[in-house]
Amino acid sequence: MSPRLKQSLHWVGSVLAIAGIVFIAFRLNDYSSQLDLSRFDAFTWTVVAVYAVIYGLANIMLALAWWNLLDYFGATTSKLWSVRVYGLTQLAKYVPGNIMHFASRQAMGLAVDIPGWSLVKSSVWELGLISIAGALFSILVLPQFLPIVTAPMVLTMYVGILLIIMLGLKRHVSLSVARAFGCYIVFLIISGMVFVGVLALLGGESSIDPWHVILYCSAFVVAWLVGLVTPGAPAGVGVRELVLVVLLRGLVLESDLLLAVLLSRLVTIGGDVLFFLFALRFSNRESSCG
Repeated sequence: MSPRLKQSLHWVGSVLAIAGIVFIAFRLNDYSSQLDLSRFDAFTWTVVAVYAVIYGLANIMLALAWWNLLDYFGATTSKLWSVRVYGLTQLAKYVPGNIMHFASRQAMGLAVDIPGWSLVKSSVWELGLISIAGALFSILVLPQFLPIVTAPMVLTMYVGILLIIMLGLKRHVSLSVARAFGCYIVFLIISGMVFVGVLALLGGESSIDPWHVILYCSAFVVAWLVGLVTPGAPAGVGVRELVLVVLLRGLVLESDLLLAVLLSRLVTIGGDVLFFLFALRFSNRESSCG
């Protein structure tokens, strides 16, 4: 690949990442106008900042999953390079279309001579695996709609199916793919628990029963998944809120739930920005694979 083409691809990836930053700025402005910030004291904002850091670190699991998928498709890269590129391009998901972060990653990968098909396949498998991982959490919300189904039943079912999938991927596909799937599960659990933490911080969690914590976490993941697969909704904006209201109706006041969703949006955006800054910090340490 010619140096000029490599430079052009780097620019394409960077421009898409910058576009994500612009859209985030507009989104933050929208959220700030919907939130009554006067009700939050210094302690609340400190906890929110901690949640943002936790979510930002959780993004490393997504990057490691991508690294494993690239390895499965024959693209040899370093973990640091994968984390750096994933972090630099992740903000592009806020650009309308829900695919700009993939395009940005594709451009940056091609710029360092990673085979195009390896990048495309890794993106397709990423969507497939994380969708399956998210869909598994729908099992855990069944008791909310089917009273005959108990919490122990769905927990047993969830763990059983998860183990079957993990072992099946390891035996019939690749250990790298099984690891990637595990990374997605960990990321989704952390994301859901951050939402539960925000809900508790606002006083919107009506019960400290462990089952309710699992239910709230799972409902958030399911809502996240619906937002992910909804065309034209940047990062699932609007869709996630609607699904959560339906899934948690009767358990949490709608006003508390919507406020928690808005604040959790600030947390996830803040986490993505922190992850971007973390990746930017190492952008000059490794500019090629290996």
